[in-house]
Amino acid sequence: MDEDKFNMSVRKFLKVVGVTSQREMENAVREAEKAGHIQAGTKLRARMTLQIDAVNLSHVVEDDIELG
Repeated sequence: MDEDKFNMSVRKFLKVVGVTSQREMENAVREAEKAGHIQAGTKLRARMTLQIDAVNLSHVVEDDIELG
């Protein structure tokens, strides 16, 4: 395996995940706030699952997101 190529590919994937996930979260929160479902000061529990079937990987990250 070419470690440098693998590392760059992983970083590219994570960058796409980060950018697109942030955009989706921001849009969903704005819509929920506009609809009155959430308000400032709310904590949102978020969960992200990374799954790669070919290597039997399922990794879950959970944390709170504060709206401030």
